Amino acid sequence: MRIDRSHRAAIETAAEKLRLAIKTGRPCAPLRHDLPGNDVDAAYAVQDSNTQIWLREGRRPVGRKIGLTAKAVQRQLGVDRPDYGMLFADMVVMDGEEIASSRVLQPRLEAEVAFVMGQSLNAERISIVDVIRATEYVLPAIEVVGSRIENWDINIVDTIADNASSGLFVLGTTPKLLNSIDLELCGMTLARRGEILSLGTGAACLGNPLNAVAWLARIMRERGRPLTEGDIVLSGALGPMVPASSGDAFEARIGGIGAVRALFASSA
Repeated sequence: MRIDRSHRAAIETAAEKLRLAIKTGRPCAPLRHDLPGNDVDAAYAVQDSNTQIWLREGRRPVGRKIGLTAKAVQRQLGVDRPDYGMLFADMVVMDGEEIASSRVLQPRLEAEVAFVMGQSLNAERISIVDVIRATEYVLPAIEVVGSRIENWDINIVDTIADNASSGLFVLGTTPKLLNSIDLELCGMTLARRGEILSLGTGAACLGNPLNAVAWLARIMRERGRPLTEGDIVLSGALGPMVPASSGDAFEARIGGIGAVRALFASSA
């Protein structure tokens, strides 16, 4: 990833704006006005800058998330590929644990399949077979996505810089082996207090969540940071995002994989 030296100041300024938004709880203006237009490498440089600061502060990485896996969303943002962000241990929420409203700015929910890797993926030309062999098990997941950009006014540069609009994630507690699941055809429902708000299937995620994980594994190897044993991979949304508010209670169900809940604390 090559970054023009003349852009370095803009990258560090954008990274600082995101950290300030997190610290103050106040979203910032879109970053694309400060960074080179549609420069994905510059956006990842912002993400990497904050990642390095957070690692020095003691945050523990636990995996990766994949975004922009739906073709409709790619068309909306004018891109032809997914993106990725970091997952940290302090982003994990227990199934059914209440989430304080202060933990995520502008929260929205997506139901996903989470992969837990049993082997590293560091070979050349990583295939679907490699991903299947390396996966220890999968879990149902709810990703609580958030945006540090005001009003979710984002394009591809904004979301990548903002750690792929990450927030928190909730994992189910019953592991499932891949040989018992059809990931392409598995159906998904995401409901709020019994009312279904989002429907989808595995096919919505790049045709199959396995495709998404294979894409990520190839990219991370190219960038010298391959997926390793124990990594959690959120493979991408199986249906539309759903906004969340204080007091909301959600349940995601994914066929053959199971259910997981996300609960939001009521306002004081």
